[in-house]
Amino acid sequence: MTKYTITVEPVGREVQCDEDQTILDACLRAGVWLPHSCTHGTCATCKVDKLDGEVDLGEASSFALMDFERDEGKMLTCCAKPREDVTLEADLDVDEDMEVHPVQDFTGTVVVLEDIAEQTRRLVVELDREIGFNAGQYMKFTVPAAEVDGAPVEEVDRTWSIASPPDETTRLEFHIRNVPGGRGTDGWVFGGLAKGDEVRLSGPYGRFVLRTSDDKHAILVGGGTGVAPLKSMVRHALEADGYEGDLTLYAGGRTRAWLYDVEAFRDLAEEYEAFTYRPCLSDETPEEVAASGDDPDAYAYGMVTDVIEADHQRLIGCRGYLCGPPPMVDAALKTLMSRRLFPRDIFREDFFDESDKNDSGLKSPLIKR
Repeated sequence: MTKYTITVEPVGREVQCDEDQTILDACLRAGVWLPHSCTHGTCATCKVDKLDGEVDLGEASSFALMDFERDEGKMLTCCAKPREDVTLEADLDVDEDMEVHPVQDFTGTVVVLEDIAEQTRRLVVELDREIGFNAGQYMKFTVPAAEVDGAPVEEVDRTWSIASPPDETTRLEFHIRNVPGGRGTDGWVFGGLAKGDEVRLSGPYGRFVLRTSDDKHAILVGGGTGVAPLKSMVRHALEADGYEGDLTLYAGGRTRAWLYDVEAFRDLAEEYEAFTYRPCLSDETPEEVAASGDDPDAYAYGMVTDVIEADHQRLIGCRGYLCGPPPMVDAALKTLMSRRLFPRDIFREDFFDESDKNDSGLKSPLIKR
């Protein structure tokens, strides 16, 4: 296997990279924390300037890396693979709240695989050794090769956020929503994966982490399985005394059938005065909830953004953490900013999938990740 040297400026760090390895992967494994988010060529967070050398740009989305940017020598490190020694320039600013854990490979065993909400499963994996990570980060799974409609399909990578707190160092929890026709979801997690199976995964990845350097009121907004990294943050903040400020979690679902871990979050809110839980129903009314025998006052109603607007006239002095489908994240971003929360205090994690590579409506992120 041919190896090339990647020189990262302005720090002058040199990293060895295999010809079939992405530049981002090589750097993260060497402890050089390049900016990144989605790791599959969609969000543009990992865009850098190539100063010298030739690369294969890989499957970078034409919207995340436009033609004129390619001509200017820019690249997405999550897709780019070297074809000779490469020199790049990147923003290596690492938040003081984030401990850098080099990416490693792990083997895990599925110990829990259960339905927890509509089209949503909880996956718990017992690792072969301990892992260090920050609350909010994610792992990359290798979806094994398979046969689809009689034709062989190669293995692929899929990423899912860690829902468990960092002090659980060998047992990782994930929340996964089924995507019809999805290679990793419909075709694997919902289509054949079973308790006791062995899985391959690597990590940790991502910069969407709980900032613990101050005690600002954290407004956490999750749509669907976007609650997963927020659950890791909440549990780390409360159970491990990892945060001194208040936390309010807004979890959005169409109906109660789409929400999960409701009782677990309510138990945390009962135990910890600093934590408030607001489950929000967009397509179910108080009358419908009451008719089922449930307490209608236990939920908020409307879109998550509507509930936030009703709860807060101003959010100055808070911090926002937004996670879920890009349209929900964009809407929540506008709501928080309308309540006078500055962009520098808003952090987001968009849950992209492979189809988003062809979505011309997606834009490069402007808010910290």
